[in-house]
Amino acid sequence: MAYRVLGRAGPPQPRRARRLLFAFTLSLSCTYLCYSFLCCCDGLGQSRLLGAPRCLRSPSASGQKLLAKSRPCDPPGPTPSEPSAPSAPAAAAPAPRLSGSNHSGSPKLGTKRLPQALIVGVKKGGTRAVLEFIRVHPDVRALGTEPHFFDRNYGRGLDWYRSLMPRTSETQITLEKTPSYFVTQEAPRRIFNMSRDTKLIVVVRNPVTRAISDYTQTLSKKPDIPTFEGLSFRNRSLGLVDVSWNAIRIGMYALHLESWLQYFPLAQIHFVSGERLITDPAGEMGRIQDFLGIKRFITDKHFYFNKTKGFPCLKKPESTLLPRCLGKSKGRTHVQIDPEVIDQLREFYRPYNIKFYETVGQDFRWE
Repeated sequence: MAYRVLGRAGPPQPRRARRLLFAFTLSLSCTYLCYSFLCCCDGLGQSRLLGAPRCLRSPSASGQKLLAKSRPCDPPGPTPSEPSAPSAPAAAAPAPRLSGSNHSGSPKLGTKRLPQALIVGVKKGGTRAVLEFIRVHPDVRALGTEPHFFDRNYGRGLDWYRSLMPRTSETQITLEKTPSYFVTQEAPRRIFNMSRDTKLIVVVRNPVTRAISDYTQTLSKKPDIPTFEGLSFRNRSLGLVDVSWNAIRIGMYALHLESWLQYFPLAQIHFVSGERLITDPAGEMGRIQDFLGIKRFITDKHFYFNKTKGFPCLKKPESTLLPRCLGKSKGRTHVQIDPEVIDQLREFYRPYNIKFYETVGQDFRWE
């Protein structure tokens, strides 16, 4: 009995002591490694406690399995204390595609807008001249062709109409010309529905001269049509004018104007004298520019009178080039008409002209 008690109270065996020391050391090492893994960056990545994403920086050949399960790290950026080393330039990101870009990638300035102003008439009154003259102004962009939207193509919709327009900046005016609008019954209402603020330009001319010019143009395309006298009268001896012929009907300006005044006030309609446009183009264009609310950029220095054609031509004030005139279809020699026919038509138009003068407050002196 004494032996067993003495054995238990004595010092531990050397082998057992070594085992306890090894276990304690191993436990301490594991604790240290776990702490290092959580709080520091190891070879596989950075700790979540440091707020960095876990990723592979430089995987070794022995770490291919880990590489397959982890995403590569972004290139490390410089620390505030050390300057960044020069690196190869990164590939430029593709530029965003602009809505106004052409196929070559160069941007087009401006936006396609519905017109704020329209040259609505009249045929053979001088509308082409007004269009070409006003296009010289830097604050005006105009469609070169006649879209005939409000008379023939209205069913295509405003989006189609807008797509035809030139691109303009915020400070520019979009304009188009279709002379047949003035005599189209539905045009005033349709234009009003597009914008009640639309400014309207009407180029008028002595209705008898206008009718002869209209006939001359048609004759150049259809040489077999009846004579001017035959188309103008239902019964010439009785003085009965055929108002169903479009060349005659267009010149009844007061009649057509009534439709426009149902939708637009006179303040939004500007009347240009076709005769004064020839004798004083700068004066007429000055009034048009005032009506559109733009500065008087087009002046006398922009015009040169062509005696052969009988009307003014455009020139660039700073250029030594020859002036630019309207095409061959403009300035045709009119067909010779019996003076008695002209007198009869003047009498026919007289009451319409007087009413027109009174309505617009301007005497065009066609009598």
